[in-house]
Amino acid sequence: MIENRELTMDDYLAMLRRRLKVILIPTLLAPLIGFGVSFFFSPKYTSQTLILVEEPKVPEGYVQPVLSQDLGQRVATLEARATSAERLRPMIQSLNQQGLLKGNVDDIIEGIRSGLQVLPVVSVAVPTPTGGGGSKKKSDVPGFTLAYTASSPREAQAVDAGLANIIIDENLKDREAVAQNTTDFLTRQVEDAKRNLDEQDAKIAAFNKQYMGQLPGDADNNLKILIGLNSQLDANTQTLNRAQQDKAYTESMLAQQLAAWKSSQTATNPATLQQQLASLQTQLLSLQARYTDDHPDVVKTKRDIAEIQKKLDQLNKAAANPSATADDKENLSEPPEIRQLRMQIHQYEQVITQATRDQQKLQESIRVYQGRVALSPAVDEQYKQLTRDYTTAQTFYDNLLAKKSQSEVQVAAEREQQGEQMRVLNPADLPDSPSFPNRWLFAGGGLAGGLAVGFGLALWLELRDTSVRTEDDVIAVLELPTLSQVPWVGLEVGHSNGAGKKSRSRGEKETVEV
Repeated sequence: MIENRELTMDDYLAMLRRRLKVILIPTLLAPLIGFGVSFFFSPKYTSQTLILVEEPKVPEGYVQPVLSQDLGQRVATLEARATSAERLRPMIQSLNQQGLLKGNVDDIIEGIRSGLQVLPVVSVAVPTPTGGGGSKKKSDVPGFTLAYTASSPREAQAVDAGLANIIIDENLKDREAVAQNTTDFLTRQVEDAKRNLDEQDAKIAAFNKQYMGQLPGDADNNLKILIGLNSQLDANTQTLNRAQQDKAYTESMLAQQLAAWKSSQTATNPATLQQQLASLQTQLLSLQARYTDDHPDVVKTKRDIAEIQKKLDQLNKAAANPSATADDKENLSEPPEIRQLRMQIHQYEQVITQATRDQQKLQESIRVYQGRVALSPAVDEQYKQLTRDYTTAQTFYDNLLAKKSQSEVQVAAEREQQGEQMRVLNPADLPDSPSFPNRWLFAGGGLAGGLAVGFGLALWLELRDTSVRTEDDVIAVLELPTLSQVPWVGLEVGHSNGAGKKSRSRGEKETVEV
């Protein structure tokens, strides 16, 4: 009747009392059955090896670790490599010779793969170096446990120890290979970076040669030189103008002197010169009678006498050599003042020629430096790009060189086993009891199953039971209200021989429904 009304705790306790035997019988029998079933399974033995991952002996500040991969990933990789057929075959052949493994090699390999477990170690107990009682403390130590399950204890121990050795050897080879491969890779990268740096250096050298004097560092110097050249050009222009003016003035003076001299030359004849010479000689005698030879009048008179005498000699010579040209006569007979003026004009012409040549050179130099100053922004931009590329190549080369040196140190550390190492902390043990089947676990499973069967059977019986036991059951069945209740007042009826016993308790009441 439990499906027709809402049950209370008293109802549940009443059902439990009624069905207690139904629950207890399977609950007590099932553990015994489970314990007995465990004897039908073949025993399996598990051997365990604790492998500790030691920290590098050299601090990380001096030598960086070779592998940065997470320990769990590394162990998974090492497990896959250790259980490969290539690595397992030599171990299986060795154990076959010892009589520990028998059968097909491929089947044995599959059995090893299925029987191996790798369990990470979170923390282990590490003894403290302090004091007297041998106390221990918890410390996080990276490591892992290899657990191998086999049908015999010695097989489990031998295979577990062999797998531990394979994993340690593979880890050592991996670290050395990674360090060496890193060094080889960095060596190639350094060579490539060196070639790139040499190319950038050659480009800068060619650029400096092509734009010599136009580099960014020469811009201020070029501007100063240009200002100086402009000042020199101004000074040269002034010198040239002054020389041209002096030449023009001297040429006018020469023209006047030549005109005067030619006019005097045409009016002079030998007789007149003889008279002038006689008069000057008489005047000289008179002056010498009164003055000494150093007197200016005496000196001037002597000079005039010498000039007239010279002219007479020239006239006499010209008369003796009539084939001489008129120009030669004129040049021979020119006075010193005219020759001096001609010499000055010649000097001015040289000055003008030199000044003109210097002016052309200065103008050409000014054009060159003006071109350099005008090209400075473009040259500066190209030079910045070249130097930026060179700086980038130099930095990249230096970084690679430093990494290569560090990698070489890592290779040396790995070869000397100064880096992170794996070692066996607890060797593979020889199991003295099987890890499977766990008979107590089977018994516990039987107990749980028995309880489930007992409660399920009790529930099924209660659902099929249609007995009416309480007032609530009557209301649930008839779906009518109760008008009155008549208690049972009869005597207990029973048979002393125990057959067909029938009784009614004093607390029970007979309910009359209308």
